[in-house]
Amino acid sequence: MQVKDMTFKEGQEFKIRIKTKDSCNSFAINIGHDSENIAMHFNPRFDSDVIVCNSLSGGSWGDEHREGNLPFPRGEECKFYINFNNEQFYIKLPDGSMMNFPNRLGDVKYKYFDVSGDARIVGMKIK
Repeated sequence: MQVKDMTFKEGQEFKIRIKTKDSCNSFAINIGHDSENIAMHFNPRFDSDVIVCNSLSGGSWGDEHREGNLPFPRGEECKFYINFNNEQFYIKLPDGSMMNFPNRLGDVKYKYFDVSGDARIVGMKIK
């Protein structure tokens, strides 16, 4: 699923509920300006038990940020809460733990969002 005219601003909270397939190897949540400029690529990989975050600027990927341990199982619905400012993204994982990722594009408003891989969106809200 891809959304191209969403307004997600600094200080707002983006809540997303995702249901992964039982056979899910990985999925990605992307937030940015468009498919070539992604401020936050959040990519849990069940096959290697790691969460990979990255950014895409002008079609070029940055350095990967890897966080070991997936605090949620595949095949179940899980909730993520995302906040950001011009310096960092803050992601609250389903078990309540937090992870941060630098806002490398440095903007305070994004309009593009997509979810790819073996997962579907159950619900989402920005407040």
